[in-house]
Amino acid sequence: MRQLVGLVEYDPAGDPFPVAGWDAVVWSVGNATQAALYYQVVFGMELVAYSGPETGNRDHHAYVLRSGAVRFVLKGGTDPAGSLLDHHRRHGDGIIDIALEVPDVDRCVAHARARGATVLEEPHDVADEHGTVRVAAIAAYGDTRHSLVDRSRYRGPYLPGYVARSSGYTKPAGEPRRIFQALDHVVGNVELGRMDEWVGFYNRVMGFTNMAEFVGEDIATEYSALMSKVVASGNHRVKFPLNEPAPGKKRSQIDEFLDFYRGPGAQHLALATNDILTTVDVLRAKGVEFLDTPDSYYSDPELRARIGDVRVPVEELRSRGILVDRDEDGYLLQIFTKPLGDRPTVFFEFIERHGSLGFGKGNFKALFEAIEREQAKRGNF
Repeated sequence: MRQLVGLVEYDPAGDPFPVAGWDAVVWSVGNATQAALYYQVVFGMELVAYSGPETGNRDHHAYVLRSGAVRFVLKGGTDPAGSLLDHHRRHGDGIIDIALEVPDVDRCVAHARARGATVLEEPHDVADEHGTVRVAAIAAYGDTRHSLVDRSRYRGPYLPGYVARSSGYTKPAGEPRRIFQALDHVVGNVELGRMDEWVGFYNRVMGFTNMAEFVGEDIATEYSALMSKVVASGNHRVKFPLNEPAPGKKRSQIDEFLDFYRGPGAQHLALATNDILTTVDVLRAKGVEFLDTPDSYYSDPELRARIGDVRVPVEELRSRGILVDRDEDGYLLQIFTKPLGDRPTVFFEFIERHGSLGFGKGNFKALFEAIEREQAKRGNF
């Protein structure tokens, strides 16, 4: 895990809001039943738990899927008057909860409340025959929330109210056991002028430290720009880049997201893999579309000089459209999908780290130009 997602040494003893790691990414989707099959067939995830009308949950269907250390919970509303469908009508498919695993829910909530956080759910226990989970929730940007979860006394498949469930779907012979193994980071888009406010929130409320900052020419093209800062938990297991739009000649990708998501939200998930070539090959064969990278990116002599030796020939990267970047700690390989749904909002990044703790700063211009080309096709640039 240290190599996979770039962990660093960390002493939690003095941390007022210790975070052990990611617990789950909870989605609101238009059809959870179909989406659950999609994530199994296309992204190789495994169905492990379920909640719905058959289990006494009359509000929604929820499917829990795993891939290595990544847990997705896909929720689709059944009650037309329910809050979940209200959320989906406003935002479309997207992330409603970035749940975090913490060793002491009460301590974290007390610290968060004292520093001005909005507590959405007070600490409480939920229990069944598999044990007890301590949970609470605080508000983040837009309609996003952070559930805080201590499952150290629980041995069930997910949470009380869920039952173990497997799928009748069988992976094709020869397909890798997993296409991705861990969640590297989650990027949030916020309104113009709000980035520093939310950076301060994670600093003040959750004890996160500032890890990186990207402004000016670092993160601009001829036509559009944005600003980004990255906050991270003590061991860097949880990393949140936060973006806001910046003035430019045309509308940036952040402006487009805010318009179509109807407010701030999680823009993309970076999923860590230890074999990005196989990941891309498998996903392309299943119809996943990635942003195109021009050949000029790979023939640029500055790129060749900057990246040095990497584990695969540059021609192999070119044939798949994979980007490469190097910093003082090592290098990384990365690629980005097109938006996952009908709205141009949420997408995935796949990342393979080799020592680098960064986010592909050297690739920003190439990436944003690729996004601008897609925006222009949609008529939103």
